[in-house]
Amino acid sequence: MKNFIGTYECKIDDKGRIKLPASLTKQMEHFADEPFIVKRSVFQKCLEVYPMEPWDRLMAKINALNRFVKKNADFIRMFTAGVKTVEMDNVGRLQISKDLTQFANLNKEIVITSAGELFEIWDKESYEQVIAVSEIDFANLAEDVMGNLDEINNQNL
Repeated sequence: MKNFIGTYECKIDDKGRIKLPASLTKQMEHFADEPFIVKRSVFQKCLEVYPMEPWDRLMAKINALNRFVKKNADFIRMFTAGVKTVEMDNVGRLQISKDLTQFANLNKEIVITSAGELFEIWDKESYEQVIAVSEIDFANLAEDVMGNLDEINNQNL
């Protein structure tokens, strides 16, 4: 599993094209010229961009859900709404569809940030608001999320 690294300030043009930074395009080369999947984030007004392998793993879990349970069918529909495949063009740009651009409120100034095996595309102002938490708030969040990792890992042995 490969992980993306970095945060980049970029621009998106009126046609929804993002010129990717060279260091990000270099990281994307590790995915063997396969298309990427772009989707709406579940929790934030941003876009998530998945390489095909992590996307296929995620969809295997989703496809295992019983579609005869209404909440599962509703979740699948909402989760996959607006999903698109994208490929980097020969000058290092991604074309983002109008519906996804509108969902994430992408204007001229955007931020692309790594999120493990995927990366996110944010409106710059929205991104800055989300990461502007106090050090104490982040420390508490880190402790809540990562503080009991040893206990969880020991249970899985």
